[in-house]
Amino acid sequence: MTEPRPRTQVLPVANLREFFRDTLHGALLRQHLTVEDQTEHYVVNLLTLYARSEALYEMTPDGLRLKPLVAMLCEALEAAPGTRERHRTLQRLGDVSLFVAGFFARGFAAKLIDIDYHIAMGGRAYGALADATAHGRGRVLAAVFAELSQKFQPMVDALNEVSEGAGAAPSDSDILRLYEIWLKTGSARCFAQLKRIGVHPTRAGGSAFAH
Repeated sequence: MTEPRPRTQVLPVANLREFFRDTLHGALLRQHLTVEDQTEHYVVNLLTLYARSEALYEMTPDGLRLKPLVAMLCEALEAAPGTRERHRTLQRLGDVSLFVAGFFARGFAAKLIDIDYHIAMGGRAYGALADATAHGRGRVLAAVFAELSQKFQPMVDALNEVSEGAGAAPSDSDILRLYEIWLKTGSARCFAQLKRIGVHPTRAGGSAFAH
């Protein structure tokens, strides 16, 4: 008789793209977030690409590092308007902001730059890119960038769910971080999570706990 598989064992994923496609689609449904098929496909490709550290990080004398968002913004502004270089840098800025905010939201707690900074930078980068590519051969992607700009925060919520999966019950520090993220971003997902565990968040005077 075959012994049952240990619950803590990591199960292999045969196809990373299919995994992200299925988990993202499920998260979007649960978050009641509707996006165009091409936008969903774009985000799946982004997740698949940045799952490889060499695609997300850049080689420096100190090893692989994530370039600061402000440095990417400066590069975009220094490039001539309408050039492929400016478009490429704005896209990289939007993509990195979305991925990092979606997958590392809890890790910002002890840092000076928080998730709301990434949301603001990424949303504006996608918006500028949508305007810059609205004509010519870039029209299809322009619609994707416009939707990502408009729905950046809800998409971050969906990616938070993809990254967290079915985790354990939140600790006190997790609850505090959920409340902090909700205060900074207005995240509907964080609000729902807090309500589900008996915390009724308010913007004035703290939170009420249900008993």
